[in-house]
Amino acid sequence: MKQGSKKAIRKGMTVGVLMGGASSEREISLKSGKAVLQALQRKGYKTVPLDAAKDLASLIRRSRIDVAFVCLHGKAGEDGTVQGFLEILGIPYTGSGVKASAIAMDKIHTKKLLRFHGIPTPDFIVCDRLQSRYYGVSYPAVVKPADEGSTIGIACVETPRELKEAVGHALEYSDQVLVERYVPGREMTVGILGETSLPVVEVRPAGGFYDFAAKYRSGDTEYLVPAPLSPRVARKVQNLALSVHRLLGCVGVSRVDLILAKGMRPYVLEVNTIPGMTETSLLPKAARAAGIPFEDLVERILKTALR
Repeated sequence: MKQGSKKAIRKGMTVGVLMGGASSEREISLKSGKAVLQALQRKGYKTVPLDAAKDLASLIRRSRIDVAFVCLHGKAGEDGTVQGFLEILGIPYTGSGVKASAIAMDKIHTKKLLRFHGIPTPDFIVCDRLQSRYYGVSYPAVVKPADEGSTIGIACVETPRELKEAVGHALEYSDQVLVERYVPGREMTVGILGETSLPVVEVRPAGGFYDFAAKYRSGDTEYLVPAPLSPRVARKVQNLALSVHRLLGCVGVSRVDLILAKGMRPYVLEVNTIPGMTETSLLPKAARAAGIPFEDLVERILKTALR
């Protein structure tokens, strides 16, 4: 549980790895879950795979798990839903609690919170199904569903016609859509483990825009770990990411995505409370650069569930 749990971790405990689910990120979640499951098994833990797409309550009851390692991406897994369910059952779980998960999953609420606290983030407007015209948009712009991850439904647009089409597509995934001013610059991501910022990762998609295809289907995206930054700029980006992690109340692990614009000015884009956990995902890449092998990373995340 997120509050008051004092149990010490033991390898005799049964770890339920929650994966899959019914969101649009199901396949990605299954890959993360299988990688985590195998890593824990190599570490000597008793594990049970639990596909949350089915009757999760019955699965948990039958498996008698002691702790849950949450590898669910997207809705009903990363948005506080399953976290609240596990708290009702009294089962400790990895990652952030209900409130931080819900806030981080909602890109609009995250950006409003960032803006309120003076943290730089690109200008934006919010669209919904009732709108036929969009005011205050400067081009190019980035269109995102408000509560999806893995770059699903995202598009970069340069004209009002493209905007209308992209908003319509994004509304297939969410009731609200974020239209964000495109900020040219270098794409960065910073993993947070515990209370430590991992090395900065720079993402360089071959096409110039990091959409779903660039993230998962194209082999042309380049990842630089650590990012080629001066020590001063790297610390600046890492400190900003850690401050955002703390602001949202994240626990255990997160990943903060940013744009490093002209003048080495970082803009925060979004926060992921359950980052991808395959051995080639961004968080594990950063951990390896910090000298943390994948199995050790998984074990360290597991231990954050029992506090």
